[in-house]
Formats: sequence, structure tokens, C-alpha cells
Amino acid sequence: MTASPEVSRLDQEIFDAMAGLITKILAQAEIVAERFAVPVFCAKALHMLDTSMAMKELGRRMGCDPSFVTSIADTLEKRGLATREPSAGDRRIKNLVLSPEGLAVKQRLEADLLSRMPWTRVLDEAERVCLLGLVRKMTEAPVPAG
Repeated sequence: MTASPEVSRLDQEIFDAMAGLITKILAQAEIVAERFAVPVFCAKALHMLDTSMAMKELGRRMGCDPSFVTSIADTLEKRGLATREPSAGDRRIKNLVLSPEGLAVKQRLEADLLSRMPWTRVLDEAERVCLLGLVRKMTEAPVPAG
């Protein structure tokens, strides 16, 4: 079934607006990461690390190659933000664990980033609740096969 020209135009406008929003979010993430003197990919890793996590799992969640996770771990360790520890269940597995300084940086970095997000400045609470519901509905929708 072919969409009407109005629906097609609306879908394109939504796509363009979402692309613009994502671009704006990524630009703010880069600014915040720079302010905290960490590469943006390390800021993403900090965000994902709540507790001890296997490096392989971190790579899966970030969608990156294991060698890149090693580079992230090296960078975080050099800055004193995380350490590698052997897994209690399998000493061949290395877990990445935030240091106390890493946890503090994570909290400040996330607070700074959240304060820069457009919805925190232009949407009231009810609008943010609605937006969250819509975003969750879209992200939880099944992906078409093929």
C-alpha cells in the first residue's frame, strides 16, 4: 500500500527532525566529553558502566569491536577512571570497573549532558512524559525483517 503524498511528506519531516535532534545531541555530547577531557566514546562507556562489567559485554552494548573496548579500557585506566579486574566466576574474563574518581566523573558528566538536552529546556514535565512514552514505543517496536 502506497502512502499518500501528505503522509510521505510528514514521514520525511519526522525523519529530518529526528536526524536534526540526534545531530544536536551528539554535538552536545562531544562538547561535554571535551570539557571532561575524555573522548566521546569513553564518555559513552562511563555512562554504561554502573557496576563491574565484562569487557566483552561492554563491547556488545556499545556495538563495537573487542579491540576497541581494549582501547577504551586503556584510556579510562590511564586517566584513573576505571580498572580491569579478573571476573570472580572466570579469571580469563576481564571486567571493567569504575574507580571512585570514575564514578564521580560519570555523575558530573551525565548531569552536565542532561542539562544541555533540548527537552530539559523547552518541554514541561507533561510533555517530557509524553515524549518518553513515544520514544519507548518506537524503540520497542519490532524491526521489519529483511
